Amino acid sequence: MNRSLIDKYNVAGPRYTSYPTVPYWDEQTFNMQGWKDSLLKAFTESNAEEGISLYIHLPFCESLCTFCGCHKRITKQHSVEIPYITALVKEWNLYCDLLPSKPKIKEMHFGGGTPTFFSPVHLSLLINSILHRATLSENYEFSFEGHPNNTTEEHLKTFYDLGFRRVSFGVQDYNETVQKAIHRLQPFENVKRVTEQAKAIGYTSVGHDLIFGLPFQTEEHVKETIAKTKLLKPDRIAFYSYAHVPWIKGNGQRGFDESNLPSGEAKRQQYEIGKAQLSEAGYHEIGMDHFALESDSLYQSMMNDQLHRNFMGYTASKTKAMIGLGVSSISDSWYGFAQNVKNLEDYYHLIEENIIPVVKGHILSAEDLIVRKHILNLMCHFETSWIEKELYFEELPKILEHLEEMEHDGLLVRSEGQLQVTEKGRPFVRNVCMAFDVLLKRKKPETQVFSMTI
Repeated sequence: MNRSLIDKYNVAGPRYTSYPTVPYWDEQTFNMQGWKDSLLKAFTESNAEEGISLYIHLPFCESLCTFCGCHKRITKQHSVEIPYITALVKEWNLYCDLLPSKPKIKEMHFGGGTPTFFSPVHLSLLINSILHRATLSENYEFSFEGHPNNTTEEHLKTFYDLGFRRVSFGVQDYNETVQKAIHRLQPFENVKRVTEQAKAIGYTSVGHDLIFGLPFQTEEHVKETIAKTKLLKPDRIAFYSYAHVPWIKGNGQRGFDESNLPSGEAKRQQYEIGKAQLSEAGYHEIGMDHFALESDSLYQSMMNDQLHRNFMGYTASKTKAMIGLGVSSISDSWYGFAQNVKNLEDYYHLIEENIIPVVKGHILSAEDLIVRKHILNLMCHFETSWIEKELYFEELPKILEHLEEMEHDGLLVRSEGQLQVTEKGRPFVRNVCMAFDVLLKRKKPETQVFSMTI
């Protein structure tokens, strides 16, 4: 990749799992009634046809991984499981009582934290309690994140028997020096065991999460990790850029110095090397940082123009309403966002008071909704269009003027009423989205709140 382009475009920028991005939510005008109204609107418009999505955050981990940017609680005390499950079920019941009819679940995902921190028996209790208040869409998809070190065959069988067919395992990197730096020691044999067990049980999509740009990581480490990954042939792979934001995630990410991290150019080279190896093995690039075999639903959704992106990353289908349960979870009604409290004790207190534990959110304006569509188009399809007048907005001429330099650099091509990111420009898709981000343009953050784009 051209060094000058990296130097030019490697700036702090959002990953656009939402628009507006969280730092630009209008919290002053947000209120719970507005959030409930937006959710009811989305539910009424879509539940009968497409159903809803559920994201369930299980925050507990037995040890701290220093690369992680998620909200978690470190403990080895498994007595925390039942109180948390009780609160989750009560939160779900609060939402079900609000909705005008029984929700139909199309997608359900368990993230963390470490979902497999919980025992299979307790996970079964939680899932059955959720399903008791819902029906299922015809083509529902349930998935969870598993830690290779503590995911047992019983975990896999329990989830499978309850309808889960997709699992992703956090791998990051197989090199021991890198693993020690990020406090994530897990041998290849553990990943091999859970991958083979999941496939034998019948999971139709087994994913591995890899990260490049980690402390002490080299090109050789990436090559070795990809080579071992190819031996196990997961159905999909998330190949993420490490987001170094110690000013936000200080306690973990200050465990190593910035000088221990690969440079922007070295980091991008790691990605290009990994991408080439994955392509040779039959994996197709899906959106940004994701790869899948042709047999996987993520690839098929891309080919059918159904790929979607939200706070769970890329998904194979879209629902207008997504309800997030648990500490720090974010819900999305398409017309609004709402985030739960991040502190566990605050979460328990609000649930005990029969209050949906939302602490902040944003109701989208007419302009927000248009810009959101453009950014989703770019992130999912590397193109967007404003031929239809409802996708035109007042700031668009200025945006197109700003994009002229990117077009000159060969990152995109424009024609009458539409824009397409080139193959050369795909690594810079976040930068293209930033040009459409009118809120970012109107007010630059006073301190750095986003990771670097390269």
